[in-house]
Amino acid sequence: MVDSTQPRALLRFATAGSVDDGKSTLVGRLLYDTKSVLADQIEAVERASVDKGMTTPDLSLLVDGLRAEREQGITIDVAYRYFGTPTREFVLADTPGHVQYTRNTVTRASTAELAVLLVDARNGVVAQTRRHAAVLSLLRVPRLVLAINKIDLIDYDEGKIRDIEREFAELTRSLGFDDATIQVIPVSALVGDNVATHSEHTPWYDGPTLLEHLESVPVEGPDADAPFRMPVQYVIRPRTEELHDYRGYAGQVASGTVRPGDEVVVLPEGHRTTVSEVRTADGPLDAASAGLSVTVLLADDIDAPRGALIAAASDTPEVAAEIDATLCWLAEKPLTPGARLLLKHGTRTTQVIVGGLSARLDTDTVSYADAPEQLEINDIGRILLRTADPLPVDPYARIRTTGGFVLIDPPTGNTLAAGLVERKTGE
Repeated sequence: MVDSTQPRALLRFATAGSVDDGKSTLVGRLLYDTKSVLADQIEAVERASVDKGMTTPDLSLLVDGLRAEREQGITIDVAYRYFGTPTREFVLADTPGHVQYTRNTVTRASTAELAVLLVDARNGVVAQTRRHAAVLSLLRVPRLVLAINKIDLIDYDEGKIRDIEREFAELTRSLGFDDATIQVIPVSALVGDNVATHSEHTPWYDGPTLLEHLESVPVEGPDADAPFRMPVQYVIRPRTEELHDYRGYAGQVASGTVRPGDEVVVLPEGHRTTVSEVRTADGPLDAASAGLSVTVLLADDIDAPRGALIAAASDTPEVAAEIDATLCWLAEKPLTPGARLLLKHGTRTTQVIVGGLSARLDTDTVSYADAPEQLEINDIGRILLRTADPLPVDPYARIRTTGGFVLIDPPTGNTLAAGLVERKTGE
């Protein structure tokens, strides 16, 4: 029985798949089956479906209608879908299927704890499946679901589905995924097979429905067990007579856990001290873990301005001015060596010069090719960056939050690239 007094866990997940694999219908089915849409929306979809000559509701219209609103500028909150069940809340990042929108998959999957990758049961694993799987591997998305959709169109043929499952297993193993983190679920988003309820058409499948799996996977963030890191967002100095010595460092815990009495180091300066108190607006805490916004008080009067990083003294990141990174280029104008840009890491922004471009990812073969002369829009490549100020960075494979960054165009402030720290130069 669910305890209604406890807050429901939150799972952030992303969807990906090729064009016409049924992603919109699957998202609409999840919204419909969890009763996350209004009655008048359902009635409108049913009327539109009848007008189209369909015998079942076209649930993709629930999503496509939201997209139409977004294009008309009616709402800005439709890139993500929000729904829930009695046991869990969900934030779903819906990514485009077209290859030219690979950058959208990168940005929306970067914070996901799970990704649902769709394939059409009639087509199986295709080139775009491999591209998306490569991107999800690159981003270290902890868990992956292969939803083999439209199984009703192959008469629920177990043999074909098992063939797709085997091919996908070979792909994910080659990309470094652990078999234990992969779940394959045969579904029909149109009629609802194995989405929220088990299908009588697949007696040979004894696994969970998609919704059951989403409700049961662990929801701890990928950096929950990592060493403590907290970028300083704001320095709190009330400057009142009662609190004339008060200095708190506010920010969101990026990874790990912090407690009063913990020894920490403030980077990049390297000052060591001890945490004297951890607070929120509701008062002091015994501990604060990844994702919680807090104010940390330190035992010593040291300088920790906005942009500094407070980290566990027992396991500190390296401070580096040269960084090897993997980059997804998001801008129309190509990236070339020698470009002078801004790099935003945590709450710190510094100038950066692009050194060499060492390789570009071929998403068709899921391998890196020789050094390119430039990176075009949607390209993923390995590069060397030289920063004006040393930065405390972790490899993205170890800590996603402090291993990620963005590149910014100085004149316009536009985001040009999303980057992942591979290692500090010389490692």
